Amino acid sequence: MNPPPPPMLAIPPYPTETGTSTSDGDTPAPPTFPPFHPPPHWPPFHFKSVRTGAWMLNYAPLGSPLVAYDGTIRVEAITGGRRASGDLYQRPTIRIPFPTPQTIMLPPPNPANGIPVQAIGNYRYYLRVTKILENITLGNSFQLGLQMFLFTPTSNGAGTWSPQPINCTATMSWTSAPAGYPSSTDYLQGDLKQDGTNVIMGHLKMGWLSKFLRKATVEIDTETGSEAPLDSGNGHNWQTVGESIGYDLKIHVSERNVPEVTGESWADNEMNDTMIAHREPTNLNFEWHYHILAVHLIDSTPRGIMYDSGATDSNHIPREGLGISTHWIIDPGYGTVSGMRFGLAKAPHFRTAVHELGHALGLQHNTVDLGFMNTSDVIAAAGTAANPFPNNIKWSFADNDLKRLRHWPDIFIRPGGVPFGDSNDFDPLITPDDRALSLDMPDLKLELTPLLTEVPLGAPVRVQLKLTNNSDREVTIPARIDLKSTCLQGNVKDAHGTKRSFRSIIGCVDENPLTELGPKKSVTKSLTLLRGGDGALFPISGVSEISVALRWTLPSVGEAGPLPEAEVQGSTTVFITGAHSGAHAKAAHIVLTTPDAHLVLALGGTRMKLGLEAVETAVGNDVLGPHWSVVKAKALAKAGKKEYGRQHLGGKEKSIMSGDEKEKLQTLLK
Repeated sequence: MNPPPPPMLAIPPYPTETGTSTSDGDTPAPPTFPPFHPPPHWPPFHFKSVRTGAWMLNYAPLGSPLVAYDGTIRVEAITGGRRASGDLYQRPTIRIPFPTPQTIMLPPPNPANGIPVQAIGNYRYYLRVTKILENITLGNSFQLGLQMFLFTPTSNGAGTWSPQPINCTATMSWTSAPAGYPSSTDYLQGDLKQDGTNVIMGHLKMGWLSKFLRKATVEIDTETGSEAPLDSGNGHNWQTVGESIGYDLKIHVSERNVPEVTGESWADNEMNDTMIAHREPTNLNFEWHYHILAVHLIDSTPRGIMYDSGATDSNHIPREGLGISTHWIIDPGYGTVSGMRFGLAKAPHFRTAVHELGHALGLQHNTVDLGFMNTSDVIAAAGTAANPFPNNIKWSFADNDLKRLRHWPDIFIRPGGVPFGDSNDFDPLITPDDRALSLDMPDLKLELTPLLTEVPLGAPVRVQLKLTNNSDREVTIPARIDLKSTCLQGNVKDAHGTKRSFRSIIGCVDENPLTELGPKKSVTKSLTLLRGGDGALFPISGVSEISVALRWTLPSVGEAGPLPEAEVQGSTTVFITGAHSGAHAKAAHIVLTTPDAHLVLALGGTRMKLGLEAVETAVGNDVLGPHWSVVKAKALAKAGKKEYGRQHLGGKEKSIMSGDEKEKLQTLLK
């Protein structure tokens, strides 16, 4: 008999209003200020406030008839007033060839359609609101202070922000809203002036649209026999989660019989490919669409993963898909649900789905409380006899994560925006108190040693990491420090000074394992490097410098404070030799320009046809063959074809491999 569901703990409601409004839209909450009764002979007072929720924003710069920007300003009620932020997208133009060729600007988004979703390629500015009407006024205007941060896209998707914002202020005055807005009286406009001058930059208009700050769709597909994570079984569901963060979440349960894959469990790239094949038609320029795939078991984690990151993102659109298992048998130590099948344990199963959606929204792990972005293993370990897991789950996001979800730039949150791991609180700055604590770890030393100091063009570069505790006490470190950990990132600087980044393949699973490294002890692990977010890491000959940083979250220093993040760094160099022959150049060209070759290297298996063909080409080349043969051996062994691997492991064939690769191949050949 299954244990009874844990008692419901309240999700804090999204604050909808603390002031009054004369709108004809949703009725706001009563004002928090005491009532005032004027003398009989006084005229009636009309209090005004900036209504909470999403406002349409239109900005028309002066002197640029074919340039305009549209977006939203998000206004949140907080203790003592308001917190606000916004985004601007450049309005598209089109070329009309007749009767006279001319360029015209398209109209702004229609307010009748609610919160606008605009083309991601048109994203231009994040708006940090520095001044706004905090409570109420008897007047007809107020000062709106803005810092405008310009976003410039880059090839790896992370983009760059202007080092200094444009500081500006507008005197916004109430006026009647045009047709299409849900409230005729919650509409403002004013001239925007750059601070320190009296020069008008342009004209701003803003009109209230919705009590929500953002909107998104979550589609859920399931493998045959898997349960969809729809609710906790004790009162929490996607609607309550959405309302708690100020999001209008639309849930669409789509396909319930997705065919199973070959093998007992799903690889991350298989879930990504299945998402692309089975989800409803969608265009991320017009809809923030996230996809959940519930499957029996997952290769990389027992519970859930936001797989749409790095090497496993086959369509190179980050943070749109996540997977959750249903047939994992819950380990001992998980309170009242130990021994249950995960899909039947509704509370932790639904919590994990929300956790992975948090990763898709850009959030990292957060140990400040037992909320959504902490990990299930940590929450379970915090359970007690009086309050066991999953009763002890806090059914909400931590306060600092709520601020991020409501006020991070769109490009940090929307699917297809910046890659996972590149969202942050300080570039651009959202509030001055959000910078994470970066803790130097002087007792730890990270050393990098290349397996070969000279490597031919087109070959993977193998590097050993050695993390040493030089102190006389134990130090908390990540349980893993390889590319399948959650803590590793780095870059390669080539002979021309160009940097190309790489990071952990798996960085968003529902676990954050740490361990203790004893005094004067070391731990070693190997990296096999080929590609990163910017493409091939070693595309030219010459000296390349490899830098690696390990970053991990330590226990919080306070209930509401920022998370302390430990960091250690190390570096080394290798020399990439040029093409030895025309055949070598051709083989190197193929493996360096075939992204799936990296998937075969990282994940193995024989399901990636283009990747396997590229690996076969490399193995068949005299120069590259020894460097790639172990990759082919692991791929075949994972598919059950073990003879090729035995030849290389036994020394009958020349093969270059790291200690970790050799150990992995031995395991696969058992």
